[in-house]
Parts: sequence; C-alpha cells; structure tokens
Amino acid sequence: MILDQYELENIEDTLPQIENYFNFKFEDKELVNLKTLGDLYDLTKDKIKLLKVNDCTTQQAFYKLRNAIIITQNIDRRDVIPATLLKDIFPRKGRKIIVKRIEQVIGFELNLLVPPKFVVNSLLYTLLASIVGLFFIWQYALIGVVLTILSLWIAFKVGNELDSDTIGQLSEKMTKENYLKSRRNSNTFNDKEIDKLLTDWFSDVIDEYKVKRNTQFC
Repeated sequence: MILDQYELENIEDTLPQIENYFNFKFEDKELVNLKTLGDLYDLTKDKIKLLKVNDCTTQQAFYKLRNAIIITQNIDRRDVIPATLLKDIFPRKGRKIIVKRIEQVIGFELNLLVPPKFVVNSLLYTLLASIVGLFFIWQYALIGVVLTILSLWIAFKVGNELDSDTIGQLSEKMTKENYLKSRRNSNTFNDKEIDKLLTDWFSDVIDEYKVKRNTQFC
C-alpha cells in the first residue's frame, strides 16, 4: 500500500506532535531516507532517549488512576477494577469537581468531559452550512462561522458527558494521550508499545487500513 499526497501531508503534520510528546527533534536528512511507516516507527524509537523496559503502561495508568480515585473519593480499592463504570465513580452532580481533583492527583488532564453528541453534530452541521454560505452571502456566513466556532468552544468548555464508559477504557485513553506521564517512571518506555501508540495516532489522520508497517510513503 502507498500513501497519497494528502495522507503524506497529514503524516507530516503529526510529526511535531511526536517530537513534542517525546521531547526530540527529527532531522530532515533522517526523514528523507524513510520509505515506510515501519521506518518511521523505528526511527522514533531510536530517538527516544529513555530507558527501555518491558512493563505495561496501560496497567500502570490503571493503578495511577485507581490510586487517585481512592484518595479523592474514599472508595474501596476492590470496587475500582477495569470494568468499573465511570458513571458510578463520577456521578453527574459534582462531576467536574471530582474530575478536577483526580487530575490534580495524577498530574495531567484527562480530557474526560465532553458535550452531548447531538450538540456537537448540530454545531458542526451549522459550521458546514456557514462555510458554504461564504460563497453566497459572505457577510452573514462569516458571522455564522465565528458564532459556531465560539459555540463549539463553549460547548466543550462546559461539557459534562463522559468520553469513556469504564475505568479500563479511561486507562487506555490516558496511555494514548499521556504515555510518559501515565508510567510509574516517566524516564522509561516500552519499545513494543510505541508501534501501537503511533498506530493509534496515525489512524486519526489517514485511512486505518493503511496504518501498517509496510505501507510506503511513495
């Protein structure tokens, strides 16, 4: 399989995210020699200047999350397992406050609360209609674009719906979005987990069936 030009540009746009995430810089001469996604995976792992270990980050994220829940919610350890429903840990009343307390303990944002899907979908349709309107009555359409973007920002700011269903799913989300901070020791990484992490990221910007090690850049 070969990536098209649009997909290549999306991959390039993702590179700064990888650099910031793992605190290194790709050199142009390194990228020129890459032929496949697998080459990029291997280059990324080579440039991560941390100690390689074989422990599981998602498991560590679960323990970190469980500890934060026990501390802030005074819940019995036996009641916090991967299958535990988040709605039981985060009741709607006071949900934002509970999430904020847990984030303070674990040391990073969970990005767990979102607006209802119907609100987001309605605003996205409105935004699309406003963009199309720019070709007709651009003055009013421009106002619509600005107001819709503002509404989306407010919706995510005050959103109170849970983005995941279970403790296990939230642990996986933590690993994907905050890999190093989710680890017991942020100066270590699991070499085998990086492929999955990069695959998850690239699946957001190119066709998922193309996210394979042998997929060619050109």
